[in-house]
Amino acid sequence: MKILKHNSPLVSVDWLNEHKDASNLIVLDATINKVIDSESKRILKARFFDIKNKFSDVSAPYPSTLPSKEQFQNEARNLGINNDSCLVVYDDKGIYSSARVWWLFKVFGFNNVAVLDGGLPEWTLKNFPIQPYVEDTYQIGNITVEFNLELMTDFDGINQFIKDSNVLIIDARSEARFKCLVDEPREGLRRGTIPNSKNLPFTDLINGNTLKPIGQLSEIFSKLETKNRTMLFSCGSGITACVVALAATLCNYKDLIVYDGSWTEYGSLTE
Repeated sequence: MKILKHNSPLVSVDWLNEHKDASNLIVLDATINKVIDSESKRILKARFFDIKNKFSDVSAPYPSTLPSKEQFQNEARNLGINNDSCLVVYDDKGIYSSARVWWLFKVFGFNNVAVLDGGLPEWTLKNFPIQPYVEDTYQIGNITVEFNLELMTDFDGINQFIKDSNVLIIDARSEARFKCLVDEPREGLRRGTIPNSKNLPFTDLINGNTLKPIGQLSEIFSKLETKNRTMLFSCGSGITACVVALAATLCNYKDLIVYDGSWTEYGSLTE
């Protein structure tokens, strides 16, 4: 059986279909708020990666907060993930919450993981096989993780980065939200913008279901004065910031950070 090792953080649906029989391949469905029932469909015996309930600190005041190292490791093992697993993550929107899962694995020191470009919509367009969800059980995995502090920041960290001219803060929310023209979707959260941040809506990086070609992505980033600067990504709650981090990684940028609490935290703790 073929053993897979990723050389890119992004793979196509054609690649996944070609390598679907690899012995160490595990496909993760990262769709947010997915209801698993007899009508639910999935790709290749995908295992549901429950961002909101299993892979977030549900005791935190903000949504999708980074879990502890122990929680992440235990839940990943419950999904049967091993140190030698090759992971492909998708969601039902194309490129959305799957990027958050890719970044989480990087934060916890596991790098053999890639996002499925176009996700379930692109897979379906190609008429590749879809399967129903059934009640699966997995042999407990042996994945071991380590916390890479430098890849995530919090409220204290963002307040320091705001003052650093060598840090470019990129807000992945829509232009209307960034410019405070519309209310935030989270009830009670004020409109606003992190000081010294620039707007790059994650949707600007997507064409249809998939990310734009690397050449186009590089051109978009080059307009933001990115040279020799750390890039810090924010959004509403730390989900779509990871889409921009994925695109920046594809363009070979280094020194990338995601603000975990993003505007939900920052807007709640400031006036």
